Amino acid sequence: MHREDLSQDPTVMFAQWFAQATELQVHEPNAMTLATISPEGIPSQRTVLLKAFDRKGFTFFTNYGSRKAAHIAANPSVCLLFPWVTLERQVIIQGHAEKISTAESLGYFATRPRESQIGAWVSNQSEVISSRKILLQKIEEIKSRFKNGEIPIPSFWGGYRVVPETVEFWQGGPARVHDRFLYTHQTDDSWNIDRLSP
Repeated sequence: MHREDLSQDPTVMFAQWFAQATELQVHEPNAMTLATISPEGIPSQRTVLLKAFDRKGFTFFTNYGSRKAAHIAANPSVCLLFPWVTLERQVIIQGHAEKISTAESLGYFATRPRESQIGAWVSNQSEVISSRKILLQKIEEIKSRFKNGEIPIPSFWGGYRVVPETVEFWQGGPARVHDRFLYTHQTDDSWNIDRLSP
């Protein structure tokens, strides 16, 4: 990677890398590790799926009663990692998470398969349950409840946008001489770009 080949906008760079990962058939190229911090200061990670991105940020959807949502409510600072291992590439995004509008969440919810819409209603995410049978019973209850029409978006479900403050592009190199470029957001809405030592 060479500095002169980089876009000044990390979103443009991400779009290029994401398109390449998709074209080269990386498994689930939109899978990203989301790291949050609990109110007690304990870090937690899980894999979520990127559903949209633009210059405003990177969007995923979840249950607003989940552990990750509780962490974000207490501390919106988060980190995303796209581990495109087969390409020897990583993208690391640090920023803050904020809820998107209900209209945006509804727009995406309407595109989900019916089974996935039902799934959003079924799970009290992250809560302890005694058996899988409870989930299966609830699925049948929700199917019956909405059998004659469209499934509405649950009030407890929606999207978050991760607004980036830094974006690092990591490209593996021979003999562990990797290329790393860090974009840092500036107060005038521009981005500073630095090369990092591997």
